[in-house]
Amino acid sequence: MKEVILIKYGELTTKKDNRNFFIKTLRKNILLKLSSFSVEIKDDYYRMFIYTQEEDIDEVVKVLSNIFGIHEIDICHMSEDINLDNIKELSLNVIKECDGKTFKVETNRSDKSYPIKSMDVSKDVGAYILKNTDLKVDVHNPDIMLHIEIRHEGVYIYTNGVKGLGGYPVSTLGRGLLMLSGGIDSPVAGYLTIKRGVELYYLYFESRPHTSIEARNKVIELARKLEKYNSNGKLMVVNFTKIQETIYKNLDQDYLITIMRRMMYRIAEKVARRNKCLAIVNGESVGQVASQTLSSILAVNNVTNYPILRPLCSFDKLDIIEISKKIDTYDISILPYEDCCTIFVPRHPVINPDLNYILEEESKVNFDELIKEAVNNIEIIDLKEKKDYSDVL
Repeated sequence: MKEVILIKYGELTTKKDNRNFFIKTLRKNILLKLSSFSVEIKDDYYRMFIYTQEEDIDEVVKVLSNIFGIHEIDICHMSEDINLDNIKELSLNVIKECDGKTFKVETNRSDKSYPIKSMDVSKDVGAYILKNTDLKVDVHNPDIMLHIEIRHEGVYIYTNGVKGLGGYPVSTLGRGLLMLSGGIDSPVAGYLTIKRGVELYYLYFESRPHTSIEARNKVIELARKLEKYNSNGKLMVVNFTKIQETIYKNLDQDYLITIMRRMMYRIAEKVARRNKCLAIVNGESVGQVASQTLSSILAVNNVTNYPILRPLCSFDKLDIIEISKKIDTYDISILPYEDCCTIFVPRHPVINPDLNYILEEESKVNFDELIKEAVNNIEIIDLKEKKDYSDVL
């Protein structure tokens, strides 16, 4: 008997004609994340099996628990001998290793040529366990659920598994561009977008010397946290100083945030197109701040017809904080280093901006040239390289 890791697909099972594509992408993502381990993967329409060194199984399961597209991870005891007597003995050995007082046996035969029906296998194995242990049967809420899967190549026996993250494998839905700030919201928005199968690139606006190296390093670490779930993302840093100072010095202060956000979207669209991103993603939540009222969102969105994803639009702040703690970004996000969204904040930001007035204000400045300069001088941060970036400031 040997140990094998079994993967259950979950939401992937809702895909019909495209199911093989989703499974193939999940397999590729798993191999990428497990590149430091010696593994072999076998998969079919319903299951995926991962073979690795026995001493690596626990670490491999930890990695798998952070990969989207997986519903459940089970460590199985596998035997090529599918004789019922062998299945009963293996099942007894497996269940003796578990804590609990009650159990239930559930059998699945993907090999329909197996001569004993699934229900009869469960009954015979259950009777054998009752005879040889002090356990009791509970078909409604058992302490131990014993699973038996009979396939052409052998039998797999396992108990309660590890819950996966669900969602879709990363990159199955294309690539998006996350407007990543140093706050709590945008990393959570990124995480939820990755869960839907979208590979992410990251875009960060900094305004040095008004923002610090600590603010930049904070965002780098947030991007690295997201890379645990993402695949091959890259962080692009926009020098936003000249644009932000121009707005501050020349335009209506009450409209500073609205016009700043409009310029960010104009830049983000150009960067998204250049990097073949199919949508722009941000952490806006309706009504949370002045720039996130519906009228403000409408005024900001007016600069682009590019798809904008706002995964947090209906979330309460406490819900967002809970997820940020779960994905280990919260403690980084609350570090007290200002980004360009928190400097030059007007005393009375407009919450119902007038679009005609905005256009009149913006006409006072040649923003096209400033945007072109910002896009052409974007800096790429290598998220795999552990480097102190203080030398670039």
